[in-house]
Amino acid sequence: MKSVTSHKTNKLHIKKGDKVLVIAGSSKGDTVREVKEVFPKKYRAIVEGANIAKKHTKPTADNPGAINEIEMPIHISNLMLVDPKSGKGTRIGKKIENGKNVRYSKKSGEIIK
Repeated sequence: MKSVTSHKTNKLHIKKGDKVLVIAGSSKGDTVREVKEVFPKKYRAIVEGANIAKKHTKPTADNPGAINEIEMPIHISNLMLVDPKSGKGTRIGKKIENGKNVRYSKKSGEIIK
């Protein structure tokens, strides 16, 4: 009997440094934010100023201790790439241009860097 493998792939539509909109969750809104880090195996990304949680640090001899606000990872499905032309959310497509795979905006057709 064959073993069952996951059909999940790690092809993501978002990369570090992209401008995105958060379309679901507590940080949902119309503000354009930047992706700080992407975790492809977990399908999550850390987005600047989104999904903020409070982290308590224990007091030590050097540090008096505090409650810090840090950004937690968001699932990739809750993010939408921003169209470089209009500044609104868009789906993306992939095509080959000059021998390289590039991402392009489905709304305007413009290539996303």
